Amino acid sequence: MIARHLFVSGRVQGVFFRDWTVATARGLGLVGWVRNLSDGRVEIVAQGDETAIERMIAQCRQGPENARVDEIDISDAPTENFTIFEKRATV
Repeated sequence: MIARHLFVSGRVQGVFFRDWTVATARGLGLVGWVRNLSDGRVEIVAQGDETAIERMIAQCRQGPENARVDEIDISDAPTENFTIFEKRATV
């Protein structure tokens, strides 16, 4: 099991990106969270099987229908005791 920390930039707020991320991550069997940042980016921590994480990253590059993803900054993250993939409040 691995975890990745993603910062997604572009037109990613106000286009249901967080809801799409939750559905996509759960469909891949991932746990973690997603939230909007006050600077307009979306932050994601995803944890699970490496293949599923790579699929999640690939899908995030496209995003939902009305999104425009310009860049994704990806780094390793420590694994935690997440039980679900959830949407968190904006910070």
